[in-house]
Formats: sequence, C-alpha cells, structure tokens
Amino acid sequence: MIYKFLKRILDLIGSTIGITLLSPLFLLIAILIKIVSKGSILADTPMRVGEGGKLFRMYKFRSMVVGAHDLLHRDPRYKNLLKKYQQNSYKLAIDEDPRITRIGKFIRKTSIDELPQLFNILKGEMSLVGPRAYYPYELEEQQVNFPGTGKFVKIILTSKPGLTGVWQTSGRSAINFDKRVEMDALYVEKKSIIYDLWLLLRTVPAVIFGRGAV
Repeated sequence: MIYKFLKRILDLIGSTIGITLLSPLFLLIAILIKIVSKGSILADTPMRVGEGGKLFRMYKFRSMVVGAHDLLHRDPRYKNLLKKYQQNSYKLAIDEDPRITRIGKFIRKTSIDELPQLFNILKGEMSLVGPRAYYPYELEEQQVNFPGTGKFVKIILTSKPGLTGVWQTSGRSAINFDKRVEMDALYVEKKSIIYDLWLLLRTVPAVIFGRGAV
C-alpha cells in the first residue's frame, strides 16, 4: 500500500533527523537522571501492544524511582493511588504521583521522556504518528469497563503505535479510554500522510502548553 510505504519513509527520515539533532539533549537528560536517582536511564515499564498485537518494549527516559510500576501494584502504601490510576483510564497527574523524581517532573511536563521512542520508530516498532501504545492488561480490563470498545481496538491493532497522535493533540491524557480508542480507530481508518503531517504540527503547541501531560 502506498500510504504505508510513504509513512515508513516519513518515519525513517523523521526519526533519523530527530535522533541526530537531539543527541546532545539525550546526553544531558541521561546525566541529570543519573545525578538525581540511582538506576537505569530508561524506564523499566511493561511491554506494550504494537501492530498485529505484537508486544514490544517502548523506550522512555526514566522519570520515576526504580521499580515504580511494581510499587504501584504491590505496595500497600499505594493502594489508593492504584485505584485512582485504574479509574482514570490508567493515567495519573504528575503532581499527584509521589513516585516521580525531580527531573522526572520536568521531562514529563515537556514530554522529553517520550523522545527515546524515536529509536522504536527507527526499528519499525512505532511510527511518528499513530494510536496510543497500550498495555496488554489495559486493553483487556478497559474493554470490560467500556463495553463496545472492542471493535475500535481491533482497528487500532492493524496500525503501529505513534509517538504522537490525534488524542495527544486533542487533550492527550485527559481523554477517557472509550473516547481515546474511538479517536485512534478513526485515525487508522483515515490513512492520510497529509493528516499525519498536520497532527505533527499540532503536537508542537500541545507539548509547549503541556495540555494533558502526565
């Protein structure tokens, strides 16, 4: 399909240029993460669901303490926070999450933590523009919470997840799961390079003004 071919060319060009230009920033952020807290530079998060349901490891700068995911799900101290996380479509506001480090708050609000996904794009696991990269358990549990969303999920899984997308530029994490997957599915069905470029342009003000950042 011509669209997929052109989209892949755009991804290769965009990710290569992005990695090249942003390499000094990557180095600076890596140093700051190591200064603020011990542990890996990259976040140790669960696998995500990609195109065709294939699982992959999404690269993100670590913005939380080591073992943050396990802490949320297994530490009794985070019981109420976990409940809020699940009720809020698996998202938490930056200021209410005590697991986030000092540098983590900054890179989350500016979306710098997402930039290592350029390497996922270069590898062909993700695209510059696409649906959200969902957790497997998130898709399973949320389809129970929101009956009727299964048809949208099937459409979404025919496409690669994106570094940005329609929901990120329209409120981002403030959108609930049911609306989010519907928007993602409509994007996948649209299949337009012009629309992809338009969404990339809309991403800039969304990041600058931090709309819905978590």
